[in-house]
Amino acid sequence: MANLHRVMIIADGDNAFMAAQNFNRKINWHKVRDYLADPKEGRELIEMVIYLGLPPTRERFEEQRKSKEKFVYWAKSNGFLVVTKEGKAKGDDYENNVDVVMAIDAIELALEIKPDIVVLVTGDSDFAYLAEKLRRRGIRVEVASVEQSLGSELKNSANSVVDLTEVFDKFDQHDTNQNYHRIGSSNVFDS
Repeated sequence: MANLHRVMIIADGDNAFMAAQNFNRKINWHKVRDYLADPKEGRELIEMVIYLGLPPTRERFEEQRKSKEKFVYWAKSNGFLVVTKEGKAKGDDYENNVDVVMAIDAIELALEIKPDIVVLVTGDSDFAYLAEKLRRRGIRVEVASVEQSLGSELKNSANSVVDLTEVFDKFDQHDTNQNYHRIGSSNVFDS
């Protein structure tokens, strides 16, 4: 095949998990990766990095933390690069902001790896400036999200938007009998 576009996928794990849960789906990272970097579409995956906030190591967050650690192990075992950040307790909840780490890494990786396309898997408008910075370096920026969780600033900062609704429809449904924990802070999305 002639000239494949080199693709780097940077995923805000907590944001993607929440978007899938809003569709009553369990996220399938293999399907997301294959959908965004399909060789049949002239794309070559260079790297996919999933960023994830971990609950603090406190007893009240133990179940949530074990669940996330299990996912981290699975993702690393399946060829995904995973970056985690420790959360901080805040009252009865916790907060974890991987946005800064994700933005710094995205710039650094883009400069080192030199992809043709960076796909940001998030709807969080906090990444609008990152999209603009990457575009100024001549990199095409695509935002992969669902309309319900896509901030307008991020949408306007990217070259294009990839609607994940189609791929979410292919995911398994959540087991409604299972108790799911909210991931990170309650204000994951903005408009």
